[in-house]
Amino acid sequence: MKNIIKVDNVSKHYNKGKSHTVALDNVSFNLSKEESISIIGPSGSGKTTLLHIIGGLDNPSSGKVYIDGKLINNMSDNKLSEFRNKKIGFVFQFFNLQDYLTAEENVGLPAKMAGREEKEAKQKAEELLELVGLKYRRDHYPNEMSGGEMQRVAIARALVNEPKILLADEPTGNLDKDNTVKILDVFTKVAESGVSIIFITHDTNISKVFPNTIRLDKGVLV
Repeated sequence: MKNIIKVDNVSKHYNKGKSHTVALDNVSFNLSKEESISIIGPSGSGKTTLLHIIGGLDNPSSGKVYIDGKLINNMSDNKLSEFRNKKIGFVFQFFNLQDYLTAEENVGLPAKMAGREEKEAKQKAEELLELVGLKYRRDHYPNEMSGGEMQRVAIARALVNEPKILLADEPTGNLDKDNTVKILDVFTKVAESGVSIIFITHDTNISKVFPNTIRLDKGVLV
């Protein structure tokens, strides 16, 4: 099966004065289309740095990242932004919802920014809110929802442009057990729909939800 992601000897170094930090050290792995993995490791192991580089939010010091067969390292900012908007959805630990928009409006916003008509964006937002079990909350604002509900809205928003890849950075980190179970159920449904997922966590129990796991420790793939 063709790779959707190829990470080829990626390193990331930070220099500040006389201080030199190695965040990632020659990390390589492939992810096939419709495959999902978790990346596990302690705080400071380089998980988020790796996710940001895969998503084109940061550049490696060396190495290459291919997304759906395209090298993203040498893209211009505009081309990378357009490519990322079509191919990749992001879910972060903090929901980053717009307080003045309803759940439905938050979900549909990236679709409208991508040039889709308002009616189409609204319809897609409704479908995704139903997928995450929140269609009945579509007219509610973030301050009227729980943390778990806001995270499910954030997942729906990440899927509105029908990305091939979903990158999730500790999306259950601030949630209680019951909401964590609901979020993981949503990710299972998303994976079953054919979206490739990279899910970052420090919790081994959560990582077991995914068929494959890779471990980072001090920037090195273990």
